[in-house]
Amino acid sequence: MTVIVLIAAPEGLRGHLTRWMVEVNAGVFVGNPSHRVRNGLWEILSDRIRDGQVVMVEPAANEQGWSVRTAGTDRWYPVDYDGLILSARLRR
Repeated sequence: MTVIVLIAAPEGLRGHLTRWMVEVNAGVFVGNPSHRVRNGLWEILSDRIRDGQVVMVEPAANEQGWSVRTAGTDRWYPVDYDGLILSARLRR
């Protein structure tokens, strides 16, 4: 299963995602797209997010069973801490 969260996304991105996934709440999308479709969606999302934020949680062959990708401004970054993926924010 794949989960995508859009925050302050430009118009059109939410509509584009509904072609492949179900919007379960405002800006929260859930689905089971193939690896190829996920990568294509990520390219579009990361290119068009501008001042917003996007987070994608997807299946992975690791201890947690998932990985995370982020794009946009003022975002949290995934950090590998001894095999455990945690979220961190850069200090200003």
